[in-house]
Amino acid sequence: MKNFDELFAGIDRHPARKVAVAAAEEASVVQAVREAIGKKIAEATLFGDETKIRAAAREAGVALDGMKVIHEPEPLHAVSKAVAMVASGEADILMKGFIHTDDFLRGILCKECGLRTGSIISHVFIAEVKALGKLVFVTDCAMNILPGLEQKAAILLNAVHLANVFGIDEPRVAVLAAVELVNPAMPATVEAACLAKMADRTQYIPHCVVDGPLAMDNAVSLLAAKTKKIGGPVAGRADILLVPNIESGNILVKALSHLAGSRVIGLLVGTKAPVVLTSRSDSVESKLLSIAAAVRMVNITREFRLKIGKVHY
Repeated sequence: MKNFDELFAGIDRHPARKVAVAAAEEASVVQAVREAIGKKIAEATLFGDETKIRAAAREAGVALDGMKVIHEPEPLHAVSKAVAMVASGEADILMKGFIHTDDFLRGILCKECGLRTGSIISHVFIAEVKALGKLVFVTDCAMNILPGLEQKAAILLNAVHLANVFGIDEPRVAVLAAVELVNPAMPATVEAACLAKMADRTQYIPHCVVDGPLAMDNAVSLLAAKTKKIGGPVAGRADILLVPNIESGNILVKALSHLAGSRVIGLLVGTKAPVVLTSRSDSVESKLLSIAAAVRMVNITREFRLKIGKVHY
């Protein structure tokens, strides 16, 4: 896929997937779910304060027809019940409503009743970057705060899996740092070089091309890469940007969204089922697109049993 307009192509031929929304008391969330139902790609159960959910629906100008509302005024309990619905298989997709990310993740990470799989859970933002004419996957922007080498390798695999879902069979991965030279005083550069060599040897990182360290400019700009005399198949052509820490990733994606006007999708990967995790400030369109992407993830993982290397999805 080159843009999000292609996301809905053929998706309505698959069964509508059941979405459990945690803390759904927000107009843009309800409206996005309503539009997903209208496109016949989803069904929904909304967990939260029923009075506030109905007020949010009125604010959005949409009806709650076809949506099941389960009254749970305590946000953490709403998350727990939504997670339990997905964990039990009664719903296919979990969606974050109007609740802080750390509170939402608490339910997902619950050892007894959460959505853990035994592998790392990471977050991927997908940005539609018009200047590049392509989709760019940025990870991890919302889950792992300061991942080390082993965590980064697993986060990379999660992003490669998601890129495959979007039709990119062998994505180019740029492991970002502030500079493109290995500097022992900058751990991100050393880890980037290790990941690139691991990929060269297909050491747990197959089905992708990895290079690093790369600075942001020479990861996405052919002109910048040429100017700095950086070659290779990734420089200037990256599909996936693996950031060194959560701050840099979060800032990058919000700059793309709020300064460059990019449409963005936010998803968790590595959970038992797809999880829609967008920012509370994201648009209705962003939330709808994220639901559609999660529906596509369900279709592929369940129907084609995609596996990459030794990681099972």
